[in-house]
Amino acid sequence: MFVGAAGRWCRRIAERREKDAEGGRPVNHCTCRWNSSSVGERIRQYTVGKKIHGFTVNQVTAVPDLFLTAVKLNHDNTGAQYLHIARDDPNNLFSVQFRTTPLNSTGVPHILEHVVLCGSEKYQCRDPFFKMLTRSLATFMNAFTASDYTMYPFSTQNSKDFQNLLSVYLDAAFFPCLRELDFWQEGWRLEHETPDDPGSPLVFKGVVFNEMKGVFANNENLYAQHLQNKLLPDHTYSVISGGDPLHIPKLTWEELKSFHATHYHPSNARFFTYGDLPLEQHLQQIQEEALCKFHNIDPGTSVPIQPRWSEPRECHVTCGPDSLAPDPAKQTTYSVSFLLGDITDSFETFTLSLLSSLLVSGPNSPFYKALIDTRIGTDFSPSVGYDGSTREACFSVGLQGIAEHDIKTVKQIITKIIDEVIENGFEEERIEALLHKVEIQLKHQTTHFGLALATYVATNWNHDGDPVEMLRISEKVARFRQSLKDNPHFLQDKVKQYFKENPHQLALSMSPDVGYLENQTKVEKGKLQEKVNSLSLEERQEIYKKGLELIAAQSTSQDASSLPALEISDIQQTFPLTPVEMSYVGEVPVQYCSQPTNGIVYFKAFTNLNTLPEELKPYVPLFCNVITRMGCGNLDYRQQDQQIELKTGGMAVSPKILQDNDNLDMYEQGVLFTSLCLDRNLPDMMQLWMDIFNSPRFEDEEHLRVLVMMAAQELANGIPDSGHQYAAVRAGKTLTSAGRLQEMFNGISQVQHMKRIAEKPELLSVLRKLPRIKMHLLNNENMRCSVNATTQVIAEASKEVEKFIRNIPGFGKKKKDKKLIRSNITEKALNPEEAGGEVSAGSGATKKLVFEPTFKACQMKTHFQLPFPVNYVSECVRTVPYMNPDFTKLHVLARLLTAKFLHREIREKGGAYGGGVNLSHSGLFTFYSYRDPNSIDTISAFRRSVDWAKAGKFTQEDIDEAKLSVFSTVDAPVAPSDKGLDRFLYGISDEMKQKRREELFAVDHGGLVGVANKHLTTGHSTWGAAILGPENESIARDPTWVQR
Repeated sequence: MFVGAAGRWCRRIAERREKDAEGGRPVNHCTCRWNSSSVGERIRQYTVGKKIHGFTVNQVTAVPDLFLTAVKLNHDNTGAQYLHIARDDPNNLFSVQFRTTPLNSTGVPHILEHVVLCGSEKYQCRDPFFKMLTRSLATFMNAFTASDYTMYPFSTQNSKDFQNLLSVYLDAAFFPCLRELDFWQEGWRLEHETPDDPGSPLVFKGVVFNEMKGVFANNENLYAQHLQNKLLPDHTYSVISGGDPLHIPKLTWEELKSFHATHYHPSNARFFTYGDLPLEQHLQQIQEEALCKFHNIDPGTSVPIQPRWSEPRECHVTCGPDSLAPDPAKQTTYSVSFLLGDITDSFETFTLSLLSSLLVSGPNSPFYKALIDTRIGTDFSPSVGYDGSTREACFSVGLQGIAEHDIKTVKQIITKIIDEVIENGFEEERIEALLHKVEIQLKHQTTHFGLALATYVATNWNHDGDPVEMLRISEKVARFRQSLKDNPHFLQDKVKQYFKENPHQLALSMSPDVGYLENQTKVEKGKLQEKVNSLSLEERQEIYKKGLELIAAQSTSQDASSLPALEISDIQQTFPLTPVEMSYVGEVPVQYCSQPTNGIVYFKAFTNLNTLPEELKPYVPLFCNVITRMGCGNLDYRQQDQQIELKTGGMAVSPKILQDNDNLDMYEQGVLFTSLCLDRNLPDMMQLWMDIFNSPRFEDEEHLRVLVMMAAQELANGIPDSGHQYAAVRAGKTLTSAGRLQEMFNGISQVQHMKRIAEKPELLSVLRKLPRIKMHLLNNENMRCSVNATTQVIAEASKEVEKFIRNIPGFGKKKKDKKLIRSNITEKALNPEEAGGEVSAGSGATKKLVFEPTFKACQMKTHFQLPFPVNYVSECVRTVPYMNPDFTKLHVLARLLTAKFLHREIREKGGAYGGGVNLSHSGLFTFYSYRDPNSIDTISAFRRSVDWAKAGKFTQEDIDEAKLSVFSTVDAPVAPSDKGLDRFLYGISDEMKQKRREELFAVDHGGLVGVANKHLTTGHSTWGAAILGPENESIARDPTWVQR
């Protein structure tokens, strides 16, 4: 996966949840885990200078704020750097990163990242990476290429699994096969359009080739890449590390192998481990399996400081037009970017990051007021703010969605605001709000804390900065406060130094060209024709022969017995329970879950929208977007934002459609409110919610216009990166009674709806709808709440939540007095232990669901023609609800089809970046492909996978691997903030989960064949399909497809 200037390029979005692996070739190291109480104590026994398995300890540092101890080591023979973070966390992580500094845009580090994972000396089967996804309980597996480094991380909660995965990763990174066929598959190749027809035209193919086409279909990615290339033009940042599709075909196999030899060496490596497993165990395995075979070299990969400019520069680039832009006449992007300092100065980095937030974050920031509130454009330009992803950081500010003639105005405003900040500085309360956010971030616990740390220190460490110093955040906060105390103009001086008096600045503009995509296609065809014309007859014959050879290799069943694997017997038969307590404030149920939240309270509330008139429902996502941003009570929107920043870790509102566990024609429709705060700020947070529910402010039409334009722009920009999700929502629209609402809230329909709102000359009519929606949503009728906090805070939290519930609209009003707009509402017990069907009103805590017993699923196929060079394809099948015994079998079947059939057909043969099938709580069996050069052929592959399943062409080993893959999801780590969430939202109890677990263990070959025949047979099941992508003649000729 590519994660360079435009994001990050990753080879596989393979977030697994767990995967244990033993079997195949065992890893012969003892596996043990430190007792959690002794993790810090054991690690502190290391002393500087101590030698362990070829490594020498350089530093041991406790970081109490993060509850960790950091150990820095160096490998004696190779100079490899090593950082171990000892922490009481069973979700252990490993990563190895290499500084990769290409000097051309062929994408060599990105393609190499893919190819090294396609087989190694010890594990020679094709693509051990993907095979390990179903042989392990990894909570995360991936690889990604940034602008100047490539990282290979994984995490798992199982110690044996950790050693298995470590063995595979080490062998892949240091001893890959680098086969030519894998280079052709993953990178690029010339191949006949129909590989077995030598008369068909030759075309470019390859996974990375298509991935990067998809990346740059997003104009935000295109702009960000241009910005980096032009602001840092003298070394590796002047090229595209992920690869330019027009340059990728220049890369040769020999160049790929040479790049590996010079860059993938321990002397150029940085190892990172995290968690509660013993460090010695990791060091021994890394030494014995990899590092003992190398000696020290000078890799020569360092990135020099960019020579500074003596005067600012300007540049203009073009892009494709966006048919879904809020205003088609205003699609220009413009920004001014400044090159800052070396990122290895961690305090300066910290200071500039805070300064950036003060300048551009939120409606109280000066650039927001001057650029966003004035409605010159739709939103900030891409890459706005501080960017520390390169050797020297940069800061960028500007606008997208402007008219070309407004460029001069934007430039003048930027200069004016810099001068004003130097003159006036920042309000003390805004600085305190920002430091409060830092405190919240230190305390908030995530499920992938190790991965977050690894990526946080990666860039600084990559350029020989001190990664441990990066983690000492509280010390930086204290130093920052002292700097402000010593010099009240501390921040103004930084603005003057880095912005006012800095000539190394780039003014970059980008505007659409109606012929852009056509020109790109023309250039690509020209490069293709040039290559084809240069081929001799023998070379053409060799291409045909190699194409057949690749297809044969892709079609041949691989012997994966050399790979380690966990067994089903390694899975625990039961799982840890999550106790909750239910309380009631009047008729409002409140779920309390005591968790080690580290001094933070997490609050959630759900209210349904059963009484909301149909004509208002399309506006619910907009209402959710703006309700915490328009002001409330005595606070205008700026004051409200300030209080949210000062007193909470964020307040969010989102529409939710919750599928019933027993009936696909029954669902809850509503809105979820979420927030978090430090224990001491709970009264303030609940007061904010109270003010939002009681007296939201809907009088500012101009500010609503700002929020509408930003929302519409964000939705339009998001389609190229989430096209498969939009296709899936559309494909499922007519398959369940909730499908229409899902598409209305989360589909292309919502993108188009927001575009229409943004195009309105006035928004008074829209503004008037918001109080009407508020009347139906912001009350405690049909509300339920949940609180996750430490045990000692629960009592205080209950008082504040009760005060909130008693003081918002609806309290004391009998629910039966509420007139329902819709008659098709049924009640079910809220408590899953009491659930057993419908209940009569008043018999206990209930939830009201929409029930459409006469709903008839129907087939619909939709093609959205969009200016993309690749497709996003989805096909959905209506199956069964969560509690149906077949659900678990279908869940396993989905993983089986993905790993054993669709990966091969869609990615390896078809060249798409990704593809597979998911089964969600909605009961829809959802096939998908991502950044796919094909469309109808992909749908054919979906159908063939079903035939394969019905024929039972899979082994018991395949089934066990699919089960492991499902268990990796089922047993994924859950953050303290989200414990009990399935119960709160869906009514799924621990007992129900245990029942599903037992059914999962029991899934067998006959059951999988049975559900494939029963639920996936065309004619017996209802299918829906959707494609987002370029013009397609075969679809246009097919009357069964709806063209959009």
